[in-house]
Amino acid sequence: MQVVCPNCDTTNRVPAARLADVPKCGKCHNKLFSGQPLALTSVNFQTHIKRSGVPVVVDFWAPWCGPCKSMAPAFAQAAITLEPKVRLAKLDTEQAPSISAQFGIRSIPTMVMFSSGQEVARQSGAMTQADIVRWVESHLA
Repeated sequence: MQVVCPNCDTTNRVPAARLADVPKCGKCHNKLFSGQPLALTSVNFQTHIKRSGVPVVVDFWAPWCGPCKSMAPAFAQAAITLEPKVRLAKLDTEQAPSISAQFGIRSIPTMVMFSSGQEVARQSGAMTQADIVRWVESHLA
């Protein structure tokens, strides 16, 4: 299974059975899963979405958005619960407007689940940690 390093964006091969064993990046030697949402940018977005062997759930948000701010702690808690079977990431729509436009993000917060580079599910509106975990798990293959 391929896992993209959250620190150096290098793609690593990890046996699926060893994902829970705290695997480390072969290049930078940092943990591949930190239990925290990954901050995506317009530079590394496609790498993480297309090369990841685990589903990636992206929270499209903006710093001025009240509901986005209120959901941020719940999203971070969900990352602790869901990794390593799912990678949680955040994309600031103000910093990457072209990606937001590419995926037709019209309201925020919006969570989009990607698997092998393809959109699997989408949910708009702020959610609690339990709701995020339930939503993600309901869309896992």
